[in-house]
Amino acid sequence: MDAIQAEFDRLNNKSNLSKAVTDIDKCIALLENARNQIAQEPSSRGMTLARLQQSVNSQLEKVGGDHKEVYTALNRYGKALDKKFKAASAFSSSDYDALSNEGHLINRAIAMHLIREGQFTVASKFVQEAGDLDIPPELQDEFVEMYQILKAMKEQRDLDPAIAWARQKARQLEQRGSNLEFDLCKLQFVAMFVNGMDGRKHAMEYARREFGRFQDKHLKEVQMLMTAFLYTDNLQQSPYGRPFLEPEKTWEDVAHSFTKEFCSLLGLSAQSPLYLAATAGAIALPTLLKMTSIMKEKKTEWTSQNELPVEIPLPPSYHFHSIFVCPVSKDQTTEENPPMMLPCGHVIALESLQRLARSGSAPSLKCPYCPKESTLAQAKQVII
Repeated sequence: MDAIQAEFDRLNNKSNLSKAVTDIDKCIALLENARNQIAQEPSSRGMTLARLQQSVNSQLEKVGGDHKEVYTALNRYGKALDKKFKAASAFSSSDYDALSNEGHLINRAIAMHLIREGQFTVASKFVQEAGDLDIPPELQDEFVEMYQILKAMKEQRDLDPAIAWARQKARQLEQRGSNLEFDLCKLQFVAMFVNGMDGRKHAMEYARREFGRFQDKHLKEVQMLMTAFLYTDNLQQSPYGRPFLEPEKTWEDVAHSFTKEFCSLLGLSAQSPLYLAATAGAIALPTLLKMTSIMKEKKTEWTSQNELPVEIPLPPSYHFHSIFVCPVSKDQTTEENPPMMLPCGHVIALESLQRLARSGSAPSLKCPYCPKESTLAQAKQVII
């Protein structure tokens, strides 16, 4: 990667481009001066144009030299990339053909990504040119509403549209166990409270009007909010002053929570799957290219179809479900090979448990991690 970085630094060097811009600016200045001279003294037109031609040609030669250095660096950078990632050629043409056969799904993922990101004009044009992608037309209307609410929340600090939406969807949110409506009302209270004496008065009226219906589920939090009136002069001393002292973070958290719940009610994840897949692929690509190159040299192939040959470390935000790796076989458990807990509390995969049961002559089997014995029927499946 050092060679690529060196060529990239050479390509990214602003001195050559700056020189070219400076030389072009000089050409423009020469032309403007010549125009002014001709306007003031029309009789000197021939002499001025002769001098201008020589000066402009000289400046253009400098610009050409500057551009030549940039083009040379760009050419070297491309060659360095081809040399470094030549292992990519290990992928056969059939792999690319298989990918092209999934063009419909890829186009749909791109269109969904554009809609989710609020690029509605681009998404409409893309869908029009890509053909029928089976995307409900009302889905874009839903995301238009979401972005309108988010814009009011982030730019205008207006929570009324979000609260109205949460109350409209109260039953669905309650079924999900969501606290979105209360979080929005709580933030509305905080926004009023920090707005001076009149704000605290409005906050008290708002709390009396709105917080009553949240008492069954959020009584403790309501009580903590109301203690702010005891620390009006110095909220820093309040043990419950965090929502009032970190307003920006609170707004960001509530906006993220709103986006998550809005997408969940549409049956979608809070983040674009295309973005997540592309980012995870970019993280994994160097390792996979290296593995491909090694296997090509050793003339070996991947033996697993549903998992990668090496572990790819991804950020915690990319861990979407819990996994369990059997401590005996070192294999990750699946639906066909679930984790099983023995009476002693140790957990191993079902296949490992069955092998232990078959290996002994007695009806009982010994736990591989403690002296306790049990039977295969006593093991219970663990749901993670």
